[in-house]
Amino acid sequence: MAARTLAIVLVAVTLGGCMQSTLEPASDANLKPRDRQLLANAPYAKPMIPEAYQRAIVKYHRRELPGTVVVDTDARYLYYVLPEGKAIRYGVTVGEEALAWSGVAKIGRMEEWPNWVPTADIKKRLGNIPDHVGPGPHNPMGARALYLFEGNKDTLFRIHGTNQPEYIGQAISSGCIRLTNEDIIDLYNRMRMGAPVVVLGPGQGDSPMNPRMASTPMQGS
Repeated sequence: MAARTLAIVLVAVTLGGCMQSTLEPASDANLKPRDRQLLANAPYAKPMIPEAYQRAIVKYHRRELPGTVVVDTDARYLYYVLPEGKAIRYGVTVGEEALAWSGVAKIGRMEEWPNWVPTADIKKRLGNIPDHVGPGPHNPMGARALYLFEGNKDTLFRIHGTNQPEYIGQAISSGCIRLTNEDIIDLYNRMRMGAPVVVLGPGQGDSPMNPRMASTPMQGS
């Protein structure tokens, strides 16, 4: 009975935090004419993203500088650090545990509506997939891609859009960090070349029982 009561309290606290978030709904103002055209013909149903994974402004108590991206793989969140102890929090899809990457990198390349060229490992793991997929909403890379580099070396890991937005909040990717196409466009517009990216490994991030990452919602707007 005590365990059940504790579980109910934790769920209530978690949901209460989500409901207090300052949500930042997707805006068409970020979209270019090409974006509007391609997303209007997306080959997937527009999912209902749970409120916990919708874009929001939150308090941020870590010490990364504004303009830094921090990915909390445990909680399935990406934070874009703002001034004055705030951040924009996006819900993401992260890599399966055996395929995930963690560490400190920088943005070494930025691309709108990228091509997708699967690596040999991905082809071996996923089976019969093409050698190349051109730009468009059918492309697994989605509307934008941010390429992570360590020094001058491409890590082969990306932060990008998706043609499977229904999996936001889950760990199913081949290691890359996926956002909805609307969210990756928003993030892309804020980014600059060379910006630092911190990807926290398993056990280093946030959870209801281990809140090391900043996820306390802002009150009001």
